[in-house]
Amino acid sequence: MKQGRFAWIVPALYILFLMTPIYWLVAMSLKTNVEITTRFTLWPELLTFDNYAKVFGDERWRSVFANSLMYVSLNTVISVAVALPAAYAFSRYRFFGDKHLFFWLLTNRMAPAAVFALPFFQLYSAFGLFDTHIAVALAHCLFNVPLAVWILEGFMSGVPREIDETAYIDGHSFPSFFVKIFMPLIASGIGVAAFFCFMFSWVEYLIADALARSAVMPITTRLQALSQASGTDWGVLAAAGTLTLIPGAIVIWFVRNYIAKGFALGRV
Repeated sequence: MKQGRFAWIVPALYILFLMTPIYWLVAMSLKTNVEITTRFTLWPELLTFDNYAKVFGDERWRSVFANSLMYVSLNTVISVAVALPAAYAFSRYRFFGDKHLFFWLLTNRMAPAAVFALPFFQLYSAFGLFDTHIAVALAHCLFNVPLAVWILEGFMSGVPREIDETAYIDGHSFPSFFVKIFMPLIASGIGVAAFFCFMFSWVEYLIADALARSAVMPITTRLQALSQASGTDWGVLAAAGTLTLIPGAIVIWFVRNYIAKGFALGRV
């Protein structure tokens, strides 16, 4: 009885530990720079929304948010679209070197982003793609496609092969079967894969900073540049950082059930 009565303490402390940085960021965004830099306070002594007003009122901040959302959305769509047929092939067919190829795909996810920054920079500069949304989106595919393939292959392997055979007997072509029958069965996997592709692309800094400059500067580069400048406006920086949490929170809200199912299946 005593053990059950106090069982909530450990998860409560764990959640408190995880939420502390987020709370501190939000609290800083509601403080003045004087309060942030001169004294330690657990909550804003003088509540202010001026930091958010500066972010929303500055065209440069609106531009970097739009740029990040653009290339992240492009990357998510491309990564999932490419990973679907690849995952189906790994799930349904056996061919020479299939396991080695599957492992090689995952090694791209293991490699540091710095390894590919220079090759991507030279390649995109030669083809005139430097400082474009599609350049960053395609570069992030190197890391996100293997992850999406790995996630989707697990969900596809859980669908009985008899469903494929039955659909062909009923007269479905492969595109018709894949879109109308198979994809709804793995909707949870598609949601989980899209979530992780979105989040990895949203928070990635090095590749985005190397391939995007003035025209499509991402939010991560803008935050880094502001934090390194002399006379940093910490309140504005905290407000912008708080706003970067919103897209991820929205995505989590829409795919929360899919993520829970992915963890239950042991593939996430």
